[in-house]
Amino acid sequence: MSVQELVVRRGRRSGVTTMVAVHSRTLGPAVGGCRFKVYPRVDDAIDDVLRLSAAMTRKCAVTGLAFGGGKSVIALDTVPTPGQRRDILLDHADLIESLDGAYLAGPDVGTGPADMLVLRERTPHVFCLPEEHGGTGSSSGPTAVGVLAALRAGARAVFGDDDLTGRKVAISGYGSVGAHLAADLAEQGADVLVSDVDERRLAAAEKRGLRLVRPDRLLGIEADVLIPAAVGGVFGPETEVAAPLVVGPANNQLTKDVVADDLAARGVLWIPDFVAGAGGVVYTLGREAGHLTHDEALTRVETLEATTRHLLDAASANGTTPLAEADALAEARLTAATEPRTPSPPERLTAA
Repeated sequence: MSVQELVVRRGRRSGVTTMVAVHSRTLGPAVGGCRFKVYPRVDDAIDDVLRLSAAMTRKCAVTGLAFGGGKSVIALDTVPTPGQRRDILLDHADLIESLDGAYLAGPDVGTGPADMLVLRERTPHVFCLPEEHGGTGSSSGPTAVGVLAALRAGARAVFGDDDLTGRKVAISGYGSVGAHLAADLAEQGADVLVSDVDERRLAAAEKRGLRLVRPDRLLGIEADVLIPAAVGGVFGPETEVAAPLVVGPANNQLTKDVVADDLAARGVLWIPDFVAGAGGVVYTLGREAGHLTHDEALTRVETLEATTRHLLDAASANGTTPLAEADALAEARLTAATEPRTPSPPERLTAA
């Protein structure tokens, strides 16, 4: 896996290992979320940050963003106290600042806008600050909008139309994005089933009248659509998937890219996660770097439907998979940009 730069450092305040991977700056400065997570070993965290940064390069390239791919990980041994968390974030901010704008951080699993505000104390290279502090806040809503846009294109390819009334949709993960998706799909008349490992989230889903299913049963549920909205590594060569359409925002859903061919051979249409889950970064960078209005940025997110449709049409015409076509599109855009660009001034990434 090619990466331009990987920096791993133990924080001077906290002693916790943090890291940043800059996978590509061919299209512009590297952008990607900051993951705050307990890992069994530091090597596991390094593997994760490398995979995630590569996915961000694909995501930015395939959606036409003038940014490269990066990611950062805070590799925890145990869940910290609030005071320890602040020290850890400040250590991570120092690492980001040392890269001088090569990497721009946003929220990811385990972090949110409030954490970005802490990072901002030590570095300007941060986006998604809380709205009251001039940022765009959580990107969960726009991410869900992008998933639904990709889902519409996938539904037309599989079912002949995008009417989800009465269709069974199984959602793995009832976090911030999963909850948005469940509410929107239920409003459209879909029969929504939800799974999560967090009992509190399941209780919240049940209060909203959603049907629940155990996590170990979700992939085998006879459903029309499966939405992975939790962890990655869901689909391996032997994974049985009952739904004919899989589209969701979870990063790195496949254990290996070849699994996309396995799924296609079994009649499952898998929309690449770096396409379906791109709504958040498209919206955020549209607002904070492109100075678009909220409505203008959401309109740009909606273009993920056309992007997905293009990939599906190309896969059908060429006898390939949507993943192969998405990779080809990303590679063409990366090849066309021959020189790394100068990082954007930090002030362009904070809303006025």
